[in-house]
Amino acid sequence: MPETKARPDVDDYMMGIAMAVRARANCTGNRVGAVIVKDGRIVSTGYNGTPYDMPNCDEGGCERCANKDRYESGTAYDLCICVHGEQNALLAAARFGIACEGGIIYTTMRPCFGCTKELLQAKIKGVRFLHGWAHPDGDIQAQYDRLQARFTDGVKQIRMEDPEASWANSNLRNQPGSTKQQAT
Repeated sequence: MPETKARPDVDDYMMGIAMAVRARANCTGNRVGAVIVKDGRIVSTGYNGTPYDMPNCDEGGCERCANKDRYESGTAYDLCICVHGEQNALLAAARFGIACEGGIIYTTMRPCFGCTKELLQAKIKGVRFLHGWAHPDGDIQAQYDRLQARFTDGVKQIRMEDPEASWANSNLRNQPGSTKQQAT
């Protein structure tokens, strides 16, 4: 009898696909992949990087990414020209006329403040994330938490191994033993 492999549950399966999508990200900060799922089917994907036909972050295309020492983590997103993975997933769906309302997004990093607003506006009902994100200002974090509480199907962390965590997550890059990290 052939050996059988355990079938991943839906959350692990979709997050695995988000991790595969993330491989295309070229941001020099965090590298994020996102998958929008509706009625159990993938309707859109996105990863972070500069807008279409512009120099990528690793080519100096983004002022914020090229000068990280000048900008505190979680700030100056208005200067960053990178389109986040969640935004690209929403925009790709819109570009091709695919409805996302009522969907769930699987993303390799908890959506930032701006992406949270956009996902709520698109009527995404739930967020599943791999790695956490928090705003560095506690007062703003409280507002972020209130905003994220608006997802009708909640915001939940998926706990699974991420063999590329130190490549993808800027907070893990310089930690000892960071090549095989668990979700934080």
